[in-house]
Amino acid sequence: MASEPARLRLVPSPDRSGPHGEKEQTRLRGVGRPLQCGAHEEASMEKPVFCDTSLLRVAYLSGGSEDGPPVLLLHGWPDDATTFADVAPSLQAAGFRTFAPWLRGFGKTSFHSDETIRSGEIAAMAQDALDFADAIGLERFAVLGHDWGARIAYLLASVFPQRITCCAALSLGWQPGPPSMPPLEQAKAFWYQWFMATGRGEEFVRQHGHSFARFQWDSWSPPGWFDDDLFERVAKSFANPDWPDVTLHSYRVRWGEADPDPRYAELARKQVEAEAISVPTLVLHGDDDRVVLPDSSKGKEPYFTAGYERVLLPGVGHFPTREAPAQVREGLERFLVESGRQ
Repeated sequence: MASEPARLRLVPSPDRSGPHGEKEQTRLRGVGRPLQCGAHEEASMEKPVFCDTSLLRVAYLSGGSEDGPPVLLLHGWPDDATTFADVAPSLQAAGFRTFAPWLRGFGKTSFHSDETIRSGEIAAMAQDALDFADAIGLERFAVLGHDWGARIAYLLASVFPQRITCCAALSLGWQPGPPSMPPLEQAKAFWYQWFMATGRGEEFVRQHGHSFARFQWDSWSPPGWFDDDLFERVAKSFANPDWPDVTLHSYRVRWGEADPDPRYAELARKQVEAEAISVPTLVLHGDDDRVVLPDSSKGKEPYFTAGYERVLLPGVGHFPTREAPAQVREGLERFLVESGRQ
C-alpha cells in the first residue's frame, strides 16, 4: 500500500556514494589555493571531466578559448548538461569559454559523503554553482540557465551581482519573494509538483522515475521534438542514485512540504529578500511552453535595473535549447557579445 502523504523530513542518504577515484591537485587561473580538479585531461563538450568542491565531485563539459569570457551553463529538470550541445559551440566560436556542469543528483556528479543531505533547494544548487566556479577559477562570469538552471541563475544574479556579468534565463520568468500560489491554469500545469508532495507520488518517482521523466518530455512541448534515442541518452543522467531524493525534495521544499537544509538558511533568506536584479538579463521563452506558461514571464521589467529583454520563441515548448537551437544561439550570442564581456 502506498504511504500516506507526509511532510518530507531531510535525512542523510545512506550508502549512496561510491569511491571517487584518484584526485589530482592543481592551481587554476584566478585561484590562489590548491584545488582538487580533474585537470589531468582537457574538458570538452563531448566528454565530461571532474572537479571537486567541498561537497561534490562535479562532472562537467567545457570548451572554447581558455582566455575567453566565461559562461556558466546550468541545465534544468528533467534534463542534463548535454542540453547545451547545440548551443555552446556557437558561443565558443564567438570567443566565450563555456562550462556546463551536471547538477547535484544528475549524471556522474556525486556527493563526497553519505552524510550530506540530498537537498534539492535552489539555494543549495546556487551554492554548488558558486563552489564550482571557485574551483575552476572563475571570479566573474555570465550565467545561462534553463528551468532549474534559470532559478539558480536568477538567485546568483540577484544575490551575487558582483560575480555575474549578465544573466540569461530560458523558460522561466523571475518573481521576487517567496513562491506564491500560481493562477489556476498554471497550477494545473504544475500537477506533477503537487503529485510529488503525496506519498503515492513519492513512491511512483522512486519506482518509475524514468517513465515519469519521459511523460514530462512528452507533455511539456509540441509533439515530435525528440526521438527515443535522445531521451534514452539523457535519461542515463536520471539513473544517479541521488536523483529521486533531490527531485522530490526540490519540488516539496519549494511549496513548504519539506524541511529545508539548515546549511543554506542564510542564502535562502537572501534569495527571498532580493527585490531586484542589477545585471543585464535576457529571457527566452517558448510561446507554446505547456508547463511554465508563457504569460508567467510577462510584465517582469520593473524587477530589473540594468536592462531586460524578453523574447518569445514561436512554436517552441519548454526545451528551447533542444527544440530550437538556432533561435537560442542567435539570441544568446547577440546578448553575450553585448553584455557578457564585462
